[in-house]
Amino acid sequence: MSTYAVGDIHGCFTSLRALLAEMKFNPKRDTLWCCGDLINRGPKNVETLELLMALPNLKVTLGNHDLHFLAISEGIATVGGSDTISDLLDHPRLPEFKNWLRAQSLLVVDPSKNIVMTHAGLPEIWNIKQATQIAEEIEAHLRGANWQVFLKNMYGNDPTTWRDDLETTEHLRLATNILTRMRYYRHSATFEFHHKGSTAPAGFEPWFNYRHPELREITILFGHWAALGGVRRSDLAGLDTGCVYGRSLTALRLEDKTYFSVPSQL
Repeated sequence: MSTYAVGDIHGCFTSLRALLAEMKFNPKRDTLWCCGDLINRGPKNVETLELLMALPNLKVTLGNHDLHFLAISEGIATVGGSDTISDLLDHPRLPEFKNWLRAQSLLVVDPSKNIVMTHAGLPEIWNIKQATQIAEEIEAHLRGANWQVFLKNMYGNDPTTWRDDLETTEHLRLATNILTRMRYYRHSATFEFHHKGSTAPAGFEPWFNYRHPELREITILFGHWAALGGVRRSDLAGLDTGCVYGRSLTALRLEDKTYFSVPSQL
């Protein structure tokens, strides 16, 4: 029985299937963790979701592209030039896809392995208890009767500084941005959501240069940041290696920290 964490799939179904074969993944025995951005920008979103939804042992943290798809599906956002989700929007299982995504998590914690996973990472301002509470708050809104209102208020880069007294809408927007879009950070508690490359904007650093003291013995798994080409440290695994951009799809076996990778097969 092994647990494999895979980076951003983005609808790259053929690459995902090749990676599972490379790992000798056994769905009856093994567990797959997906760190978000399951869909969009790649060619086979339907096949990707159908494969994942059929797995008996699966843990998912939602990414910004997954949330964006939900917003588009409800008419809250419009399809952009880089969006490739028409196969989902036109599919008879669309309601099922939406409900399944809404039921997924923003944060996965495994105390037995000292590992946490989220799409973008964990900032130094939260310990595990705080991050769990915030993730569960977002999940409750996403699964609730007014989930469309949450998605409508999700968009935007402001506020950028975390405070405990933020108004509810701003609190939820910033928390969602941190968990699904964070890259650059300034100590303490200020985030920059514009830059996507590997060169930091003035005054900011990668978020993982800082860590909450209670997370020093924790390994953080994240995706989202393809420009880094992956991060491999004993306490940090950046698993987005740019499959949808023609590079590779990568996974980490959690039990022995062995990496697996296959070339992109778009």
